[in-house]
Amino acid sequence: MGLTSHKVLALTALIAVVMMVGTVWLWPRLAKKTWQSVLGRIGALLATQLAVLAALGLVANNYFAFYSSWDDLLGTGDTGPVVIHNKADASGRLMVETMGQAAVKGGGAMGREPAQSGEIRKVRIDGAASRLSTEGYVYLPPQYFQPEYAQKQFPAVIVSTGFPGIAENLITRFNYPGAALKLLQEGRMQPTVMVLVRPSPALPQDTECEDVPNGPQSDTYFTKDVPSAIQASYRVSTDPQAWAFMGNSTGGYCALKLAMRHPDVFPTAVALSAYYDAADDPTTGDLFGGSKQRRDEANLLWRLKNLPQPKVSVLLAGTKKGDGDYRQQTEAFVDGVQSPMKVSYSMLENGGHNFETWSALLPSSLEWLSQHLKVPNQSA
Repeated sequence: MGLTSHKVLALTALIAVVMMVGTVWLWPRLAKKTWQSVLGRIGALLATQLAVLAALGLVANNYFAFYSSWDDLLGTGDTGPVVIHNKADASGRLMVETMGQAAVKGGGAMGREPAQSGEIRKVRIDGAASRLSTEGYVYLPPQYFQPEYAQKQFPAVIVSTGFPGIAENLITRFNYPGAALKLLQEGRMQPTVMVLVRPSPALPQDTECEDVPNGPQSDTYFTKDVPSAIQASYRVSTDPQAWAFMGNSTGGYCALKLAMRHPDVFPTAVALSAYYDAADDPTTGDLFGGSKQRRDEANLLWRLKNLPQPKVSVLLAGTKKGDGDYRQQTEAFVDGVQSPMKVSYSMLENGGHNFETWSALLPSSLEWLSQHLKVPNQSA
């Protein structure tokens, strides 16, 4: 039986109930002061708690789609190569390009000389326009420190984790710097500055990268303040064609929305397991000031149908099974894209809404991203 099977959930819940009833029933017999009775009480309590936790864990997993199978949970599955598809052109042809092996990580120890492995810097990015601020990390590639690149401007990508994740996860769980370095060493990625952040600069609120009426201006923060601060502090290009936004889950939604709203800032976006409409829960509050129009405009499928489509290129990456209605929503998005907007997509057969899935999709996604970043008047 599969991890998300209703039979597994029902059996686990039944075991939890039986354990609780059994513990209550046997407790008088275990009330003696002998060492056997003490061990019996400890064992009964532990077994009951484990059974209850297992049942609650399965309920949470089935609701949030963290893991889609036992292999996904245990990390024993073999996802194989990741294939990126481009939407069929006007002739009806579908271009398919294999972009590398899944689950490739590493790329050198980050403690070596910066000119060999690059450098990670912890930063605080203050927003002059939004008055917001957040901590994050900047990864500078090895070439940034090499003499022959001293006059070169680099492309840049803002990378956002999901909510309420921390920016450090992009290093410790995703290993963005290591994955980028390995691709760079293999000649599959150009040297790129990465700005690693969380999706809300107004914690504990989940702003969904919106300019909230009479509230945090997160859209402004990511589209104006962050690029300005990075361009003023590092040797990165000011040309929009050299900039992109990338993220997972909430970060993926932000990447797509900001690119569609601001193609002059982020003409390229990568979304890993993104959703296509703003969340609405206690962490978000009222993001739109009661405005139906603002809520509609935050729905990316609505934007495709009702607003002129921007000249941007986006990559959607996720799984066919194991992540709720991701496949159906993504197929609807792909079907809705029209020129001049371009969409590519890649889907693993199985995988949940978790770091293992996103790490498997990361190398091919970074390679695709690198192919779309352009620094004018400079070689890649």
